[in-house]
Amino acid sequence: MPRVLLLCFLLSLTSVQAAECERPARLHFSLVPQSDLQKDVESLKPLFADLQAALGIPVEVVMPTSYGAVIEDLISGAVDLARLGPAAYVSAKKQDPGISAFATVSRRAPGQREEDTFYHSILIVRKGGPYQTITALRGKKVALVDPDSTSGALIPRHVFAREIRMPLEKYFGQVVYSGAHDQSIANLKKDKIDAAFISSSTLNMPGENMRTKADDFLTLWRSAAIPRNPFVLRSGLCADIRKKIIGVFLDSGGNANENLMRKLNVTRFVPVSDKDYQIVRDLP
Repeated sequence: MPRVLLLCFLLSLTSVQAAECERPARLHFSLVPQSDLQKDVESLKPLFADLQAALGIPVEVVMPTSYGAVIEDLISGAVDLARLGPAAYVSAKKQDPGISAFATVSRRAPGQREEDTFYHSILIVRKGGPYQTITALRGKKVALVDPDSTSGALIPRHVFAREIRMPLEKYFGQVVYSGAHDQSIANLKKDKIDAAFISSSTLNMPGENMRTKADDFLTLWRSAAIPRNPFVLRSGLCADIRKKIIGVFLDSGGNANENLMRKLNVTRFVPVSDKDYQIVRDLP
């Protein structure tokens, strides 16, 4: 009888230990919508191939409908790995402390010798348009990106609003959400809005039809530096799986896959931790 009880105990203990972490049959990846999602996913395909080779399981992309949808999927376990905006990460971490940021990207601007791991929230208008100053925009239509966007909503609503000493809705005639940074740019170019708060990374992104962006738009306001978007892991994944995923990003100096670096227009992946995003968490 004691042997039977011991066996039952050991079996139950093994089951509990097995339930402490998860080994998904496929790795589910998602990302907050910031520009053309299809192009973003296409540029990440070399990363997916590396992850599949390291883990021995397929990588499946979960196409997002909003920033909030990615956060919900991370918390529920429907997504294992994601690229979030800083504010979206802080929001997700607050709801599930087990979610962890581990990497971001480093870029080197043309003519710049040193790499950077930050960007800015900027307010832009059409160059040569009717509104060339912040004062001229009073009572006009401005676009934000998504309620969970750092540069496209959080920074404007807190930092810019503090500088003009009133909420955005009181200063501008209409505040709308576009859903993505590049959509804000497109709407501004088509005269659907008068100004837009976007990420400086989106405006300066090189590539086809991107090189004239800096010449087409005038930046009226720029925030302080914001840490770049983190790649994050959901809670519950087994330690060896987490280690392999992090290794794909950060081993060999973070730039082992030159094709991936070229497609993402980055120099390398660099490690980050939760403390790097305290600047976002400290916003009022």
